[in-house]
Amino acid sequence: MNRRGFLGAAAAVSASVASGAGTQLPRRPYKNGIDLSIIAFGGIVVCGMPQQEASRRIAAAYDRGVNYFDCAPSYFNGEAELKLGEGLQPYRSKVFLAEKTGRRDAKGAREELERTLQRFHTDHVDLYQFHAVGSLEDVDKILAPGGAAETFVAARKEGKVRHLGFSAHHAPAALRLMDALELDSVLFPVNANAWENGGFGPQILAKAKSKGMARMALKALAFGKWPADLKESDRKYPKCWYQPIDDREMARLALRFTLNQEITAAVPPGDERIFDLALDLVSAPLPKLTSEELTALKTRIAALEPVFRA
Repeated sequence: MNRRGFLGAAAAVSASVASGAGTQLPRRPYKNGIDLSIIAFGGIVVCGMPQQEASRRIAAAYDRGVNYFDCAPSYFNGEAELKLGEGLQPYRSKVFLAEKTGRRDAKGAREELERTLQRFHTDHVDLYQFHAVGSLEDVDKILAPGGAAETFVAARKEGKVRHLGFSAHHAPAALRLMDALELDSVLFPVNANAWENGGFGPQILAKAKSKGMARMALKALAFGKWPADLKESDRKYPKCWYQPIDDREMARLALRFTLNQEITAAVPPGDERIFDLALDLVSAPLPKLTSEELTALKTRIAALEPVFRA
């Protein structure tokens, strides 16, 4: 779908929400006829909660129209997978489950995949991703004989994964990996601070488009890295390794920046309060930022170091 068609479809959905046609989240195309909610439910949201509360939150998100759930075994040492896996059982066949592995070797990636399938009480995940690709060395390991790419390709043939992708923390590594493998999507920072002040993001979007890959956004509501002099114990959002945007007006501007790029969906920070804020904000139209609004946003976010730089 071209840019006009992609954003036109998104605008039409937003308009239907604004007109009061229901409270369901807008959806956009992913791949192969799959449409995803423009806000994803990140597994970290349920960490630190009793299972009953985690399951209640999952059910409430599903009722709002969230059908894109994102997780990784490294999130709180498996707690996210266990709690999300339990809470998703009634909905597993109706949602898009995106998983990741931080292992770069075939054996390790296979072990994590099999454990993930057990934790989610399922025989497949809809998207399996190399997690946090952060260097060219990561790419070398993934692509080497006995590397994680072997598990990914084999698992897709076996039907244990439906789509393949990765999350990008390093621009040159992302570009190289997209050239080396046939992948379905990339999950990367589409964040006003990283994009405008760090130069990180546009090059990944352009490459993914040229490859026909779907684009998913990380860090839409990231203000920037926590101030270096702020103690970890003093962080208002301890589940977030960066400072999330919690000011409603600024968060709306940041989401408008992200969701008006050519992406399918955004994964908010793992704090449940920020997730709730994101859901609330996308229930209304999110028009493209004016030049004045973009300038104001860039000025406000420049106070903190971007989460990533090119």
